[in-house]
Amino acid sequence: MRILIAPDSFKESLSAAEAATRISEGIRRVLPAAQITQLPLSDGGEGLTETLIAAMAGRMLEQEVTAPMGNRVMARFGVAGDDTAIIEMAEASGLNLVPPAQRNPLLATTFGTGELIRAALGQGCRHLIIGIGGSATNDGGAGMAQALGVKMLNAQGEDIAPGAAGLLELDTIDMSALDPRLSRTKISVACDVTNPLCGPRGASRVYGPQKGADAAAVDLMDRALARMAEVVKRDLDLDICELPGAGAAGGLGAGLAAFAGADLQPGLELVLEILQFDTLLSAGQDLIITGEGEINGSSLYGKVPVGVARRARQYGIPVLALVGNIGPDTKQVYAEGIIAIMSIAPGPITREQSMIRAGELLSDAAERALRLISAGCSLK
Repeated sequence: MRILIAPDSFKESLSAAEAATRISEGIRRVLPAAQITQLPLSDGGEGLTETLIAAMAGRMLEQEVTAPMGNRVMARFGVAGDDTAIIEMAEASGLNLVPPAQRNPLLATTFGTGELIRAALGQGCRHLIIGIGGSATNDGGAGMAQALGVKMLNAQGEDIAPGAAGLLELDTIDMSALDPRLSRTKISVACDVTNPLCGPRGASRVYGPQKGADAAAVDLMDRALARMAEVVKRDLDLDICELPGAGAAGGLGAGLAAFAGADLQPGLELVLEILQFDTLLSAGQDLIITGEGEINGSSLYGKVPVGVARRARQYGIPVLALVGNIGPDTKQVYAEGIIAIMSIAPGPITREQSMIRAGELLSDAAERALRLISAGCSLK
């Protein structure tokens, strides 16, 4: 039996690579002779660098950068071949870098992401693949732009303050000192969401509360991003408001498009293209097992399990999803090619315990799933 294991990460528990290994362990208990291929995936958020560097036989580097609240941290990025870099903005500007009590997206900056981009350019890379999930920020990429030489000025001609709050004072954008290497660089941005920059579905209102913003802060941040869009349109002649993915990572999608000429793409589609996923499917698979921390109605919009199922359906390959939690509106995913969903929880268990024991539970769930499939095959 040929089985392809293609999961996303289980957030705060297992990387995609660890999840694939654990699923493989469970399968081997039932089918020790199965031909198993492990292909850890990412939709552009956590695990993008690890996934692509492993597939592209690249190497990991480290760079000291500015964290969201201004302290210094070490951030990793990958380099593959002669000129390709893989960067996760969360390494420099991620929510995981800010303790819950200190989270404040009005003040958080993407300056460190700009420093990572600069470091990749310094390695001679001229194709940057940037994943922009998991941000602590809501500054529209202003900090990133400043790190790359863009002058974001107030009415007095002074640099605006870091964070979304600084954008409220934005008066002028001066691109004259932008790092010249960017003009010779292709930037592909892997977005895990398609939200616009502002408004009811924009970065601030949808994701701001997850980053520590109260209702008043959300209103200010939405106004701040609207102000940036207004100045970008006037000074750069670009309309970034309704660009799909502009609202990703607190507006970093918009900032990368406006200030670095980046191309925003659905993250999973970009990853599957780089990994030549269709070629792997056309070679023949009997079963695909995918998974992530939670599957729900929103999984239809760019998440790994549904994206894998849609591709597999074209080749008539059944897909099974192993997940930490089965959320609301999940039945919709069956129409996309997922034949069954199994929670890794063996019974009543707290979320905390499930996360602590995720590896063990995932292996056991894979074993149960394969025993059920084997039983079904024997009944035919």
